[in-house]
Amino acid sequence: MVKYKSAESCRFDQLSLGEIMLRFDPGNGRIHTTRTFDVWEGGGEYNVARGLRRCFGLRTAVVTAFADNPVGRLVEDFILQGGVDTRFVRWVPYDGIGRTVRNGLNFVERGFGCRGAKSCSDRGNTAVSQLKKGDIDWDEIFGKYGVRHFHTGGIFAALSDTTPDVVIEALRKAKEYGTVTSYDLNYRPSLWKSIGGVERARAVNREIAGLVDVMIGNEEDFTACLGLEVQGVDANLRNLKTESFKAMIEEAVKRYPNFQVVATTLRGVKSASINDWGAIAYADGRFAEAVNRPGLEIFDRVGGGDSFASGLIYGLMTEGDINFAVNCGAAHGALAMTTPGDTSMATLDEVKKLMKGGGARVDR
Repeated sequence: MVKYKSAESCRFDQLSLGEIMLRFDPGNGRIHTTRTFDVWEGGGEYNVARGLRRCFGLRTAVVTAFADNPVGRLVEDFILQGGVDTRFVRWVPYDGIGRTVRNGLNFVERGFGCRGAKSCSDRGNTAVSQLKKGDIDWDEIFGKYGVRHFHTGGIFAALSDTTPDVVIEALRKAKEYGTVTSYDLNYRPSLWKSIGGVERARAVNREIAGLVDVMIGNEEDFTACLGLEVQGVDANLRNLKTESFKAMIEEAVKRYPNFQVVATTLRGVKSASINDWGAIAYADGRFAEAVNRPGLEIFDRVGGGDSFASGLIYGLMTEGDINFAVNCGAAHGALAMTTPGDTSMATLDEVKKLMKGGGARVDR
C-alpha cells in the first residue's frame, strides 16, 4: 500500500495539474437549441482536487494557467468558492482577442434515456496547453511547500505537444520529494486526433505509466493508452465481466511493477440515465471490489470518474485500506452523478451513509 508523508510536513495534502474550463450547461435542453446556459468550472484533474477539498476537507491546490481576462477571473472565482488554493496558477497576459492565448470553454448537455450525453469543447490555444517543461518551479512546490499526493491525467497530457513533457517533469519531481503520484488515463479520442491519434496516446502514456504509483482508468483507457485488452465485454460495454477486468489489472501490474494501486470503475450503460455502477481496485497482491449498484439513476454523469478518484485517494490517505478506498470512491462517484456539473456537491456524511448501505429516504 502507498505510504504518505505526514500531514505536518506538507502544506498541501493534494495537488492537481490540469486544465480548468468554464462549463456551459443548457440544463434540460440541448446545446444547439438553448437560449440560456448555467456556468461553472470543471476539468478532469481539477475535479479531483475540488472533491477532496469540498467533500473530504483536505488541503488542496491546483497548477494551471489562464489568460488574464474576465473569463479567466470568473473561473478563478469558481475555484476560490470551491476552496482550492490558487497560488500556483499562472496568469498569461491577454492580447485582447485571443490570437496568442485564451481560456477553455466546454459545452455539455447531460443526455437522457436513449440520448447520450454530449460535449463540445472550445479549448484550442489555451494558456495551460502552452505550458512547457521548465515553466513551473516544481522544486518550490514539492520541496518548499510539500505535497502528500500529486494527481494529473491523460486529458492534460493530450492538450498539446508540450504538455506530456510537463507531466513527466512533474511526476519525476514528485517522486524525488517522496510525494505519492496518481494518474487518470482519461482517454479522449478528440484530443489526440490531431496530434497522432491512438498511437501517440499510447506512446505518451506508456512513458508516463512508469512514473505512477496509483493508476486509474476504465476499460477503454487501459486499452487505448496502454494496449491492455479486456476480454469478454461486448461492443457496447454493457456486459462487464469482473474477472476479465481483474486479468487486465494483473497484466498492468506485471508490465508496470511501480503501480502500487490500480483502480478501475465498472460501468454498464443501460441508458444515459440508468447505469450499472461499480469499481475494482488492486493493491498489495489482492483485489477489492466496491458494492455494485445496478440500475443507478444518473442526473449528470460528467465528473463521476473524477469523484471516484478523489474518494479513492481520500481512502488511501486516511485509512490505508484498499477495500475502504475503493468503496469510498465508488460511493462518492455515485453521489456526484446525482447533481449537475463536473464537480461533487456531496458531503462526507452522505458518502459514509451510502457506504454503510443507506438509502434515499428523506433525511429529516
